Amino acid sequence: MAKYIYQYGNWTDFVWDEFKINALFGEVKLVQGKLTGKIQLLGFNSKEEKTLETLTLDILKSSEIEGERLNYEQVRSSIARHLGINMAGLVPSARNVDGVVEMMLDATQNYRKPLDDKRLFGWHAALFPTGYSGPYKIEVAKYRGGEMQVVSGAIGKEKVHYEAIPAKDVKNEMDKFLQWLNKDGLDNVLKAAIAHLWFVIIHPFDDGNGRIARAISDMLLARSENCPERFYSLSNQIHTEKKRYYEILKEVQHREKNITLWLSWFLNCLKNALLETERSLQNILLKADFWERHKDTQINERQRIIINRLFDGLFGNLTSQKWAKITKTSSDTALRDIKDLIGKGILTQSEAGGRSTNYELKIFG
Repeated sequence: MAKYIYQYGNWTDFVWDEFKINALFGEVKLVQGKLTGKIQLLGFNSKEEKTLETLTLDILKSSEIEGERLNYEQVRSSIARHLGINMAGLVPSARNVDGVVEMMLDATQNYRKPLDDKRLFGWHAALFPTGYSGPYKIEVAKYRGGEMQVVSGAIGKEKVHYEAIPAKDVKNEMDKFLQWLNKDGLDNVLKAAIAHLWFVIIHPFDDGNGRIARAISDMLLARSENCPERFYSLSNQIHTEKKRYYEILKEVQHREKNITLWLSWFLNCLKNALLETERSLQNILLKADFWERHKDTQINERQRIIINRLFDGLFGNLTSQKWAKITKTSSDTALRDIKDLIGKGILTQSEAGGRSTNYELKIFG
């Protein structure tokens, strides 16, 4: 009796509940369209800033899902250098960080290019530049030659959650997968969902399968929008819903062909990622509008730093003490800066006086 999805005949002839999935798919496309419309309102600098923020988050969270924590500043700096974004404070980045960045940028910037095994092997080599995953030597830039199990538990008491497709069948299964992936027909949003699951079922590499599956989804979502710029992070949302992500994958991998459960979860996850970005864009649009209106206003660098922090969600109330600490200046200078912005109609003072006095942008007041 078949235990895993791939052990059933013609297992890749996936089926799903058309009524349920079409309704959810329609909701996703609607939010995706609204978000694309709002993005068009952003200026070049705001788009560049949002792309940098999204790609950084996507790479960090995709790695965190697998239990690997990358350095935020290194990832951000590496992306900025690769995209030619001129910004202050860039730091050197480790080889493995550059590798992850190169994979993600190839997936999203070159989204129109067909995906073949050579390109996949390049991604895998970029993920594991030393040929090691942690302390373990792995096969790099080639399909795995050994069997693969997903297990948990102490040595001798391991619990097998999943056994991947036998190594001897991986090449044939990947050829079939890549042929389907590069063929037109299915909408790329649905294709992003199916490709993610299909790739994880095959588990073609010794390690890095989850990260590459998410990169493939990002590539197909970029195709669906016909745009290399990324303004929402699917990996961040998957990380938020990580427990359910693994539960759904496990459940569907033990079923036959019907992937309604997976498609429903994936589309809901994508919708949540889009809605989260739609909310954050409101602040970006306000920020862009503010700086456009005040392009001729005399604002010093300390004031500029604080204003941007307020737009980006400064933690807690803004006081003169907090101003002095953030800008590394004296309390007197902080108070002069604040009073200057109040006089220019940019800041407003709260009604509470004395030590409780705090300030906020007039646009939020």
